[in-house]
Amino acid sequence: MYSRPASRLIGTFARRTFTNQARNNGRQQQYQWSRARWNYARTATTGLAAVTLSGGIAFVLNASTAPSDNKLATPSKVDYNEVRKSIAALLDDNNFDDGSYGPLFVRLGWHASGTYSHIDSTGGSNGGCMRFEPESSWGANKGLHLARERLESVYRAHPGLTYADLYTLAAVVAIEEMGGPTIKWRPGRDDHKDGKKSPADGRLPDAAQGAQHIRDIFYRMGFNDQEIVALLGAHSLGRCHKDRSGYDGPWTFSPTTFSNEYFRLLLEEKWQLRRWNGPKQYEDVQTKTLMMLPADMAIIEDPEFRKYVVQYTKDGDKFAKDFAAAFEKLLELGVAFKTTDGSTHGKNESFWKRIFG
Repeated sequence: MYSRPASRLIGTFARRTFTNQARNNGRQQQYQWSRARWNYARTATTGLAAVTLSGGIAFVLNASTAPSDNKLATPSKVDYNEVRKSIAALLDDNNFDDGSYGPLFVRLGWHASGTYSHIDSTGGSNGGCMRFEPESSWGANKGLHLARERLESVYRAHPGLTYADLYTLAAVVAIEEMGGPTIKWRPGRDDHKDGKKSPADGRLPDAAQGAQHIRDIFYRMGFNDQEIVALLGAHSLGRCHKDRSGYDGPWTFSPTTFSNEYFRLLLEEKWQLRRWNGPKQYEDVQTKTLMMLPADMAIIEDPEFRKYVVQYTKDGDKFAKDFAAAFEKLLELGVAFKTTDGSTHGKNESFWKRIFG
C-alpha cells in the first residue's frame, strides 16, 4: 500500500501525463483512475509501466493514451484478396514437383519465419531478408530461390506489397489451396534494404538431429511440445531433393494434399534404414517409396512428442485446428504490427521490451 501523499502524487502525475497526451493527440477522452486499477495487469496491457522502489515511490516510465484493444492498421495500398488470387494462380505447374509449387511456398514462409529468437527478439519474417545474403545461401534454404522467383511477378503486380508479407501470405494461400485449414494472416511486415539484420546461420531445424535439437530450435521461438508436433505435420506436404537437402523422396503418397497422413504413416507403417549413397534416412518397408528423416522418427521415439502424434493420427480435425494456430504464430514471430494510433504491437515481444522499447 502506498501512503496517501505518495498515492496522491502518483495519481496526479498519471492524470496530467494522460491528459497532456490526449490533448496533444486531439482526443477529448476522460481518464478515470482508481487505486484498484493501478496494478500489474493494467501495466502489461495498456503500456503504463510502474516500478516500485523500497520507499513505496512509483515512477511512471511509459504512458500511452492508446486503449488496450488497439485495432491494427492495415496497409491501404494493396488489395490482398487480389494478391491471394495472384498467388493461387501460380501454384499449379505440371512441369514442377508433383504438379504444384504449393509445398515449396509453404517451406518459403516457414523458413522466412523460423529464424526468430524470443531471447533477443531477432530473426523472424519481418524484413524479407531471405532474398539477400547471407540467408539466401544458407544450406537450409537451398532451392527456395525457385519460390522467390516464381512469386516475383506477384510482387511487381501489386505496388505497396512487401516481400516479407508476400512470402508469408504465399505459404498461407498454398496450405489453404491444398486442402488445409484457414490460417489467420495480416499484413504489416516491412522490407529491409539488405541482409545485415539476418541472424547467424544455424537457427533452422537440422533434419539429422533428434528430440533435444528439435526442442532447442522450437523452444527458442517460444513453442511448446504440442505446437512443435503440429508444425511438423507440414511434412504431409512436399518432398526432399538430393540436390537441395541431400535427402530424397516424399513423406506421404499425396504430397500436395494437406492431411494427417504424415502422423498415421509414422505410427502405422514399418520403417527401415535406407541403404543408399546419401545421408541417413528411413524408407517404408512395404513400398520403399516413402521416406522419413531422423528428426521425424524422433517424434515417435520421444514419449512427450509421441502422445501428440497419436492424438493427431486419431483426429485430423484437431490437427488442422492446432496447426492453423501454430502456423499463424510462426508467421508473426517478432513482427511489430502498426496500430491505428501509430504505435506498434509486437505479439511476441517480452514484457520488458514493451516497457523500455
